[in-house]
Amino acid sequence: RSAINRQSNQLTVSYLKLSDAGIYTCEYGSHTVSISLHVFQLTISLDGHFLPNEVLELTLLQNAPHPLPHLNITVFTSNNTAVRPEVLQDVTHEKYRLKLKKLEAMDNGIWMCHIHSDSPLINQNIPFDVKVLGFQNPDFGKKYAAVDGPVVLTWHLNFQKIKWKRGFTGQLNWKQENATTRELLDFNVTAQGEKHETKKSSHFFSEVPESKADRIEVKLPKVHFSQTGRYQCQLVYNRRYAQSEIQLVVMKVSANLVGPLARGTQMTLTCQVSSPLPPNAHLLWERVNGTDKDSKKSEEHEVKVEVNVSAPGLWNCHLVEDNDRKISSNYLVEAAPVWTSYVVIGASIGGSLLMFGLACLCIINGVNRQRRRQRAKRMAQARQYLLENKTCQCQQ
Repeated sequence: RSAINRQSNQLTVSYLKLSDAGIYTCEYGSHTVSISLHVFQLTISLDGHFLPNEVLELTLLQNAPHPLPHLNITVFTSNNTAVRPEVLQDVTHEKYRLKLKKLEAMDNGIWMCHIHSDSPLINQNIPFDVKVLGFQNPDFGKKYAAVDGPVVLTWHLNFQKIKWKRGFTGQLNWKQENATTRELLDFNVTAQGEKHETKKSSHFFSEVPESKADRIEVKLPKVHFSQTGRYQCQLVYNRRYAQSEIQLVVMKVSANLVGPLARGTQMTLTCQVSSPLPPNAHLLWERVNGTDKDSKKSEEHEVKVEVNVSAPGLWNCHLVEDNDRKISSNYLVEAAPVWTSYVVIGASIGGSLLMFGLACLCIINGVNRQRRRQRAKRMAQARQYLLENKTCQCQQ
């Protein structure tokens, strides 16, 4: 591991070890030169390969021919941001354990461990590589879709960007509230960066489109209202895992009546979403080219809003979050033909006349029935009087 350059009188020691620390003396004729070698050894936990939310720990060892100094240690992230670690050291100053923050996918890159001592004067930088396998999109996001429309859910993996050279596996799951988790997709990535996917659920109306190696995608070509829920992509490496979720929020619009709107009638339009809304979001019905009166807004935390319509026109329902329209669905209220309106009006009038006629007939029948009862009662009384000889009969 050592070699001497005779021309420059230099000693080269390769692959330094802690045991290489000491005093090195060079004698040349009557001249003697001594050099003290102070050796540091930095070890990174998990061999520098992490998943999000795992804690980075460093172990720093030092060895020198003289009493070991107390070290001040500062760590700089890949963004050159100084981090003060939690330092644990032994009484001999030989070993330092440094505990840093939980890592995120954005923490990838070359970090720097800066070592400082006043006596002896030491200013030493030791670079080290940190790789965090994870997702480039946020840990939790929302995706909005309208019923019967398409939607593509995408997770961007960072293994190519950080030059991750180790194999890992993963899966894509779908979970609804109080329901069993359903596995949609299995995948694995080799140490050479090749991705292989296997679709698991044949009963779920989804597609797995051809995508780039650094993406996991699932496409719902025609979204159903029941396909709402949380879609979770999970990475597994050395029995450790990281995950990222996308919540799919589905909107649908409907009417209580089917078909065109006849003149003089009313229709109720309903707009609803599949999951509760945050306080900064609401639903809004608006009539195209209408006035402020032709709109209705949902109350806080409401998942649906209804509007009564008495005239034809195009209505749009918007999901608004922080004044940003996330998704819109429309409903066209068509006008019924004029003859249909006349038929409806005529049927209404005819029905009313029929009911009036039936009512009158019932009244007349009731009156006649009452009269018959009274006549029969009088006849019965007269017959009773005759039997009791309380009346006289004229003889001819």
